[in-house]
Amino acid sequence: MTGTTGQVGGALCGPLANLGEVISVNRTQLDLSRPETIADSLDQLKPDLVVNPAAYTAVDRAENERSLAFRVNAEAPWAIDVWAARYNVPLIQFSTDYMFDGSGERPWCEDDVPAPLSTYGESKLVKPPSVLPTVSI
Repeated sequence: MTGTTGQVGGALCGPLANLGEVISVNRTQLDLSRPETIADSLDQLKPDLVVNPAAYTAVDRAENERSLAFRVNAEAPWAIDVWAARYNVPLIQFSTDYMFDGSGERPWCEDDVPAPLSTYGESKLVKPPSVLPTVSI
């Protein structure tokens, strides 16, 4: 699991540990800012399931660090998805409501039309070309 030092990843550690062994990876083991290295890292880790709550979450700073935000939030999940599809490994990828403009009056659904208002929202909107099914929770 990625992002275990973050808010979402940290909250998932306990519940997921009740289901089986959780391998918490840090940036030296899986550097999301370097998507080109992800396949090799996952080849070494050999996970049975990938849970990726990690993200570039500095919403305001993303406006000035657009390239880094897109590498971490779009290209890295894409690379993980491609690896997971190749080895038939399930992937749980977390996103954000920042993909929407906030004008709605009900909870957002996966098939609502996105309208990000920031670089951060745009970076989380990019969809990888998955061959795995999408599951709504």
